[in-house]
Amino acid sequence: MIRCENLCKSYPMGHGRKTVFNDLTFDVKPGERIGVLGRNGAGKTTLIKLIGGVELPTSGRITREMKVSWPLGFSGGFQGSLTGYDNARFIARIYDRDYDEIRDYVEEFTELGRQLKMPIKTYSSGMRARLAFALSLAIEFDCYLIDEVILVGDQNFQRKCHYELFEKRADRALILASHSTELLSEVCTSTILLRNGVGEIYEDVEEGLALYNDL
Repeated sequence: MIRCENLCKSYPMGHGRKTVFNDLTFDVKPGERIGVLGRNGAGKTTLIKLIGGVELPTSGRITREMKVSWPLGFSGGFQGSLTGYDNARFIARIYDRDYDEIRDYVEEFTELGRQLKMPIKTYSSGMRARLAFALSLAIEFDCYLIDEVILVGDQNFQRKCHYELFEKRADRALILASHSTELLSEVCTSTILLRNGVGEIYEDVEEGLALYNDL
């Protein structure tokens, strides 16, 4: 389980602070799929980063009793001067996995070919997303954090992403930030709607989607 208790996140702005959300409390149970909704700037990506440990909450606490992926769609963990292969080797060392297995998976999944021998800083955003997705799926996690990344690439890549996450790993927990109400309706078991600095949890996915559409 992942437990988020009384989360508050704010940033300095001018002479004051901008509150992204305040007093947000919810649990993520094994196998649960939570869709994160909100307009641009509502805090969807911020929440994903907090759960992934990329950022710290201003106040509140996050307890992780599951193995959580880094946020898919967030490329801040890449070393730009290293190649795709170098980053795969680094991930293999961090998670104590066989590099050859990680490399083979990344080659097949990304279809980046010779680009994997090039520094990450030469990659387009789509190529970075492919690599981030492949590296995360090469390691088995209990909960995957996703920030719109499955909407990049061609239809073939999107199909592969859909299969790997929503079919092959149907038993894993998932936190998905997306503007695609069709996708969230299809795959999620509950939603969190972020608006006006408040997070509202809806066990009825369609209710949360309807309120989002009315924003």
